[in-house]
Formats: sequence, structure tokens, C-alpha cells
Amino acid sequence: MTSPNPHAGLPITDDDAAIARALADVSIPTLMLTLVHITGDPSYIRGPLRPRALVANEVQGFMPEEDKDAARAVALDVIRAYRDGGCVLPPPPGPELIHEMMSWVACREVPQEYVPMVLEELGLDGVDARRVEPPADPAAREARARFPVVVVGCGQSGLLAGIRLKEAGIPFTIVEKNAGVGGTWYENTYPGCRVDVGNHFYCYSFEPADHWSEFFSRQPELKRYFEAVMARHDIAPRVRWNTEVVGADWHEPSATWRVRVRTAEGTEETLLARAVISAVGQLNRPKLPDIPGRESFAGPSFHSAAWDHSVDHRGLRVALVGAGASGFQIAPAIADDVAHLTVFQRSAQWMFPNPQYHAKVGQGVQWALRHLPFYGRWYRFLVMWPTCDGILEGARVDPDWPNQERSISAHNERTRQIFEQWITSQVGDDEELRAKVIPDYPATGKRTLQDNGSWLRTLRRDDVELVRDGIARIEPDAVVTESGERHEVDLIVYATGFEANRFLWPMRVRGRDGVELSERWGDRPAAYLGITIPEFPNLFCMYGPGTNLAHGGSLIFHSECQIRYILGCVDTLVSGGHASMEPRRDVHDAYYERTQKELAGLVWAHPSIRHSWYKNAEGDIHILSPWRLIDYWTWTKSPDTGDYVLR
Repeated sequence: MTSPNPHAGLPITDDDAAIARALADVSIPTLMLTLVHITGDPSYIRGPLRPRALVANEVQGFMPEEDKDAARAVALDVIRAYRDGGCVLPPPPGPELIHEMMSWVACREVPQEYVPMVLEELGLDGVDARRVEPPADPAAREARARFPVVVVGCGQSGLLAGIRLKEAGIPFTIVEKNAGVGGTWYENTYPGCRVDVGNHFYCYSFEPADHWSEFFSRQPELKRYFEAVMARHDIAPRVRWNTEVVGADWHEPSATWRVRVRTAEGTEETLLARAVISAVGQLNRPKLPDIPGRESFAGPSFHSAAWDHSVDHRGLRVALVGAGASGFQIAPAIADDVAHLTVFQRSAQWMFPNPQYHAKVGQGVQWALRHLPFYGRWYRFLVMWPTCDGILEGARVDPDWPNQERSISAHNERTRQIFEQWITSQVGDDEELRAKVIPDYPATGKRTLQDNGSWLRTLRRDDVELVRDGIARIEPDAVVTESGERHEVDLIVYATGFEANRFLWPMRVRGRDGVELSERWGDRPAAYLGITIPEFPNLFCMYGPGTNLAHGGSLIFHSECQIRYILGCVDTLVSGGHASMEPRRDVHDAYYERTQKELAGLVWAHPSIRHSWYKNAEGDIHILSPWRLIDYWTWTKSPDTGDYVLR
């Protein structure tokens, strides 16, 4: 008899040879942890076979090859006996052993404060601890049914909001400007588009997937994942597709939001809601550069987030303006097809080696995800832990460290040297290119990119040119730099980012007494915990100000924290019979001041960092979270009603 736990794995019927072939492909540290589950025997992680270190994107734990082979041989014997015994699992490991397993694979003691968060994230007991169940009392259920919610956006956070609202028995409508689910993964279809967080962590904790074909999947596969999740939870009937929210107004007498929407046909309607959840994302409004003559270009031109697939770029001379995260992916993807590629880059980007960045997920890994008990759960931990808060300390500025134009601490200097060695090893003896691609600011100061060699190989091609000179103007057939050099091109692609600091823009949101949100915020958006805003009752943000992650984790992790907190607020309103809630001004302002103080001591805010989309026009940061994941998880477990004005 097999365990009902969904993470216990499917029964194994494969013969020994098939199992051995699969084990040749798997993560050995993860495999060793599954043996503890299969046997109940902790000796498998107490012997000499153990990983030597765990770092980001290194799933083998730096084990010698002979140790890996020995582990596979031991595992084959254990799995054979498990198969032949009918795939019956012993009682699950207790809390102390689970903590030992975490520390064993992390290669250092996992602090006790993290254990509850990790246990919840992994859900080893098969229970979705973040799910909000409807109340048992019929009157309470009826009260929830009278509390309609409008969710703005159906990307990953909007879909998540819909799933949780449905589970909680709260009526809702999702309004989505696109024709399908996915947000970023619906809109960005440029060549080479892929995620830069490992797939087995970049998915909902309660919706793991074993089908990924790559460790860092491309856009079509991510879009299909969100479509499949939406179908399983039957969310589509609650979505208004091809409909855009143009504004929302708080009506105090009725304690409702009047949400104005525009359909694809151009007609406007008003939806009434007791609460609004903004799930519009942050990187969804393309930003085109203000370059003289941009509109005069005679050939095709478009933003990377609005890739025009009717334009055949093959055989054309292409200008790629911008080489951040999107440009970094586009250039290698199109270099083989174009006649010539000219990359215009304002500042060089730091990158770190990731050999798995374009790697395929082998059949053995997929077999293990489906059949080995809890393999997928521990593999999720393996991807998550190296970027869980440890990186944040490395971003802290040491005010006594010399030459802060180069690095901001001893740790940061070591990181710079590692990154620089990687870049130099790829560039070789090309001194001119090396000078262009080594950044002149501290490592990790801007979004750090991942490279498996494809970017720098692309720049070394004879038909690719990297231009670091600024663009002076655009002419009908050329891009002209500040030095006066003309680069004749047939197509311009703008990989120039998004309106990252303009939250909820271009919606016009008016709160209590007609206060307009865009005017209240200006260029300094702020929200308590990134979620709630004074004078805007019953308005909740997902991926709001101060919640973008530059030090690790996953936005999906943050979204799951945020929607649990939001549903806690909704329950406070409904169960307490309250009309509205908004954060106390003093609580909000104190949180904002703490956030700004914390940010000021981190590398992203350092004055040596220029031309960063993290910063607003004044050079201040209002979009990043400076907080540890464990702190944010703790703060968002449930709302403290003392932080709020309840009416």
C-alpha cells in the first residue's frame, strides 16, 4: 500500500537497468535524502558520502565522482528493495531528523528560525499550509459570499490570488488586459526569453511540476505551466480577458470600490467590489528611450516585450538597444540569423557562471521527480537555499572598506574577483572587448545576470559589435552615437526595460476623499509591507513597492506570502463586520523609514551604482526589498489589527 501523500512518488515498476540509467542523471545529494524517506534510516546522511558545499545552481554538491558512483550503487540496492516490497514507506522522519537533513544538504547548520518556513515551503506532509479554507459556520460562509473582490491582472500573482480566493469561498473577478494568463510569460515572446530562477523553485509551492524540459525554462513552457494551473483550479470562468482597468474610486458611504474597466471594443463598465487586489506586476509597461529621431526610423522597430513576429529578422542588420536581462538573452538567440548585430550597451553587466542555464532536464531527473519519494521537495530546497538570505549579507556596505568605486566589502571584493575571472576566461586575449565587458561598479550592484558562455561567445563573433558609446540620435537608416559614428541598420529592437517605478500606472486610483494614488506617491511609491496604503481602504498590492527581490528567493514565494496576508485582512473585515481597513499612517511611515534606512546600507543604493532601473530619477530606491525572506515570511503570516484603522 502506497502513502496518500502526493509527494511520496508513484509506484516503481522499472527493472534494475532502467533504474540505474535514471540514477546516472539525478542530483546525488537529493537522491541520498530520498533514501532516508524510503528506509527511515538516517545513516545514509551520517556516513562519508556527503556533499562538500552547496552553492547556487550547483545541484551535485561538489562531490567526487567516486562518491557519486558509490551513492548510486547504494541507492540502486535501496530502491530495488523498496520496489520489490511494494513501495511501502516507513513512518515519516520527525522534526529533528528533517532539520538534520536540511543542514546535511546545505552543508552547514540551517538556523532554527528558518525551519518552520522551510517546512511550510516544502510541504513534506503533503499539506498546503498556506491554503485558506472556507469557514465551517454557514453564516460565516454567507458573509464571505457577500464580499466581492476585483483582482487586477492575471499573471502569476493574479492567478494565485484567484486560486486562494476561490478556496476561501470569496467571490471574485479577475480583470486581465491580455487574452491569456501569464503576465510576463504571456507578453514577452522575444527569442531566447527564459526564466533566471530555477524552474523547480519558480513554481507555486502547492503546484510542483515534474515536466520541465530545461532547468531554466523558456517562455512557452512557463506560459503552458500557468495555463495548466489555471485549468486545474478552474479559474478561467472568473476572468474578464482583453479588458483593462482604467481606474478605481473608493466610495465611502457604501465602503466599495468602483472599478472602471474598458473592453476590447472600447466600451467602459463599472464593477463594484468590497476590496481590490492589484496584481499588475512591476515589469509590464515597456519603457522606450527618449532618443532624438526615434520616430523617424524608416525600418521596423519595437520593444522586446512587444516583439513583432511578423518581422523576419533573418538576414537584416539589427540594432539591439539595451543589454540588460532581456538583451542578454536576445543577442545569442538571433546572432546566427542576422546579417550583423550591433549591441548598444550603456553600462556593462556583472554575470556569474551557470552551466545549467540552457541545460536540458534529463529523463532520469524526470523519472526521479515522479517516482522517488520526496525527491522533488528536496530538490526544491536545493535550489532555494543557496539564495535564501545568505546573499543579502554580501550586499551590505562596509563603510570602512577602501576604494568603494570598485567594491563595498571584503566579501564583495571576492565576488568581484570570481565574476571577473569568469568573464576574462571567456574573452581571452581580446583586450578591447575585455575593457567593454568588465563593469566599473561593485559586483551585484545591479541585476546580476547568469551566463553559460553564450553571451560572451556572441560578442566575440565577427558579425557582432558591442558599442558602449552613447546614442546621440536615430536617423531613418542608422543609429548615430555621441562620437558621430553612424551604424546603418535595418531593424531596431529596444531592450530598454520597463516603467518599474510607476506602480499601478496608468490606472487612476482615487482613495478616501478623492486622493489620487499617483499624486500621493509621485516618484516615491511606498506601502506597508508592500501591500497596504493609508487613505486607500481595502486596496491590497501584490508585488507592490519595496517587494522586488534582488538578493535571491522567488517572486512566487513573495506572492504566496502576500496573498495569505491579504486574505487575513479580508477575513478581519468579514468576520469582524468592518466596512474598511487601511494601515495607520504612523505604522506605514515607520516601516517606510526602516526600509529606506536598510536600503541605504546595501550595494544597490550605493552612489557608485549609476544607470540602474532599481533607482528613480533622483537615484533613490523604492522598488526593492532589503529584508530577509524569513523576516518577510514572518511579518506576513497574519495581519496585526493594531497596525490598522478599522471602520
